[in-house]
Amino acid sequence: MKASFKKHILHFKRPGGTSRGVLREKETWFIILNDGQKVGIGECAMFKGLSVDDVPNYEEKLKWVCSEIDLGMEVLRRELQEYPSIQFGLEQAFRSLRAENPFCLFPSDFTDGNAPIPINGLIWMGDRKFMEEQLKDRLADGFTCLKLKIGAIDFETEIEILKGIRDLYSAEEVEIRVDANGAFSKNNVFQKLERLAELDIHSIEQPIKPGQTELMRDLCVEGILDIALDEELIGIFTETKKKELLHIIKPDYIILKPSLVGGFHGSMEWITFAEELGVKWWVTSALESNIGLNAIAQWTFSLHSPLPQGLGTGSLFTNNIDSPLEVSKGHLWYQNEKAWSTNLI
Repeated sequence: MKASFKKHILHFKRPGGTSRGVLREKETWFIILNDGQKVGIGECAMFKGLSVDDVPNYEEKLKWVCSEIDLGMEVLRRELQEYPSIQFGLEQAFRSLRAENPFCLFPSDFTDGNAPIPINGLIWMGDRKFMEEQLKDRLADGFTCLKLKIGAIDFETEIEILKGIRDLYSAEEVEIRVDANGAFSKNNVFQKLERLAELDIHSIEQPIKPGQTELMRDLCVEGILDIALDEELIGIFTETKKKELLHIIKPDYIILKPSLVGGFHGSMEWITFAEELGVKWWVTSALESNIGLNAIAQWTFSLHSPLPQGLGTGSLFTNNIDSPLEVSKGHLWYQNEKAWSTNLI
């Protein structure tokens, strides 16, 4: 079998604001497998500044993987424990190679175009005018679950924006999730959660920076607002450590980003341990191209979660891969009459 990789830089249509800064482009890498008869493709969507495998020798590791591809998925997974995005790309590529259609990794009613995935409408950080424009667009598009990035602008302005939604829509009509990306501090987090709770917020992702296990546990115990762990899961590789984290913090939800936690295999470990404790979960993409998003969406549908998922970021980029993925009325659809761009393989 032959393996190769290609680097691709995705360009944002409009810079995306987070509490960690403004994103204008996103690097990603495609792994292509060829066994002489069929071709498979997967995406290694390392996220600079966030992925644990954001290291100087990343491309060297990809070269090593391609040279040792005949070791197979199971052996390579163990060797790549500290490279979750490469694990994920390989999982996709091997499954793609075995599939009848290299882009149909998990055949289902979703890939047949008969059933969509409910998703949240994402509101990026920015000035008030920009956030309110996005909000208007998402509601007009039929979203009943919104996710707002908060923590980068004045908190009082963010509260006013959220209050503006609640003045128009009850929690039963529009579910609001917020994601602080670790923006709050020990000195203000309890006060800010109380302010948010007054607005019937569904949950908050990562209110404080990861690694503050005792404080995060205290936030969950206090129960002011449901807490979802996101960045907290990154860089935890062993089953023992995963169980330990969940047992100590006991969050209400965990957010699974396959590119950041070791692909389908790593995500399923987290799901298994979370469900044992009654912790709920949903899946979120992490600025992958449509190659990675497609794999995440198909896998997510196979899990039959009733919650809105954090998918559908493909429209953010000017140079994404043409695909059948389409967002309509708050759902992600696979319009299988549309063709994939096959110039990658």
